Amino acid sequence: MLYILLALIVVILIAAYCTYVFTFRTRKDRARDSFILPDREEYTKDQKFIRDLILEMNAVPFERVYTKSFDGLTLTARYIHVKDGAPLQIQCHGYRSNPVRDFCGGNKLARDNGHNSLVIEQRAHLDSEGNVISFGVNERKDVLSWIEYAVNRFGDDVQIILSGVSMGAATVLMASEYNHKNVKCIVADCPYSAPHDIIKSVSKSMGFPAFIAMPLAHLSAFLFGHFRLGAASCVEAVKKTTHPILLIHGESDDFVPCAMSREIRGACKSEVRFETFPDAGHALSFIKDSDRYRRVCQEFFSAHLK
Repeated sequence: MLYILLALIVVILIAAYCTYVFTFRTRKDRARDSFILPDREEYTKDQKFIRDLILEMNAVPFERVYTKSFDGLTLTARYIHVKDGAPLQIQCHGYRSNPVRDFCGGNKLARDNGHNSLVIEQRAHLDSEGNVISFGVNERKDVLSWIEYAVNRFGDDVQIILSGVSMGAATVLMASEYNHKNVKCIVADCPYSAPHDIIKSVSKSMGFPAFIAMPLAHLSAFLFGHFRLGAASCVEAVKKTTHPILLIHGESDDFVPCAMSREIRGACKSEVRFETFPDAGHALSFIKDSDRYRRVCQEFFSAHLK
């Protein structure tokens, strides 16, 4: 009986480690090329538009800047300067993704609005240190590090906009609960409601039963990633925030369901504007209707920035 129990424990640990590697472990090399797009029809149809936006952003001069995380990691970002004294956007990209690809549209919008920007490389991505992607649990604290960097560099009166796509959107929403005085508003494009929820949703789409996948996900995060998967949630964070929030989601998003943004909107205690984009897939609302996306963001910024 003892041997059977030990064998079962070994099997569970191996399964948990495999889950950790598959779900939480970094793959930095795979995100370095900003021109590599997901192999899906919705990206292929607009490939030229996306590539042109990436080329344009890569041609913009930037300063490489650094800050330290709460747990001692060196984090890095592109600082793009447009105008002295302008509002600053802190832009957070998605899971195992590339900040230039994710923000080729959003950063163009920031530049056109006269905003400076910190286009960050999330922990465990590209040149930021770390090996564990925690789906926003630790990343939300990194946002605080970048806010403090901005205040120290640009002054106590700097107006900050937190902006994120996918996991980056969830990250800035989870950071919203800190209610930092310099943050004037938040733009979250296709966020998930909680780390637990998106892993459960993706596991289900891949054919893994939740009663197996989720205990392994929680165990692997705790044992090998050294964080608690349930320690943060967008839904819980927005119940505490005072920041105005703009939620954007594509109605045809089959990766992060649009219903997750609806759940976030329903829980939010601060001012929230919710805009959906018909026929837009995951993180493609700007690509699908850039004119409307631009108009919605400009109206939101005009309402909440000096």
